[in-house]
Amino acid sequence: MDELSLLAFDSAPMGLVLTEDRVIRTCNDTFCEMVGYDKKALLGQSFRMLYQSDGEFRQIRNIGLAHLKDSGCYTDERLVRHRDGRQIWCRFRAVTLTPDDPLARTILSFAHIPEQMPDTALTKRERQVVGFLSQGLTSKEIARRLSLSPRTIEDYRTNLRKKFGARNTTELLAQLVRLEA
Repeated sequence: MDELSLLAFDSAPMGLVLTEDRVIRTCNDTFCEMVGYDKKALLGQSFRMLYQSDGEFRQIRNIGLAHLKDSGCYTDERLVRHRDGRQIWCRFRAVTLTPDDPLARTILSFAHIPEQMPDTALTKRERQVVGFLSQGLTSKEIARRLSLSPRTIEDYRTNLRKKFGARNTTELLAQLVRLEA
C-alpha cells in the first residue's frame, strides 16, 4: 500500500478492520481509538475480546451470517466493549471477500454513535434484548431466541423504557440508535 493510501486508511472517519475467521489481521487508527487498544494489542486477536461473553460472541456471529452468505454484506447497530469495559454503540457493516466462506476474509466498518448511548449501563440480557429489538423482532420472537417467556421479555422492555425515560419501544430505540436517513 502506498503512503497516501495508508494515510487514508488510518485516518478514515470510521473504524476499519480486515479479519480472517474473526481474527483481526489489520485495522486503522480510528478503530484502535474507538476500542481503546494499541494496534499491536489488536493484531492477531480474536474479535471475542470485544464482546462481554463467549455466548454473545457466538450469537453476534450467527445474526449476520445468512446475510453475508446471501448478499455478501450485512449491516446492524451493536454494542462493542471498550478496553475499559464500557459499551460503545456502533453502526456496523461487514462485506465478505470470500462469498463461499463468508467469515474467511471480511472487511468491517464501525461508526461510533456516541450521543446515542446514554451513560446508563446495560446488563448482558438488556443488551441482547435491545439488539433484537433493533432488528425488529417481537417479544415472542426474542423470547424464543433467548429461551425465555414472552412475559419476561415484556418485563425487560418495560424496565428499559423506564431506565431511559422512553414512553414506548420506538422512543427507546430512537434514543439508543440513530437511524440513517
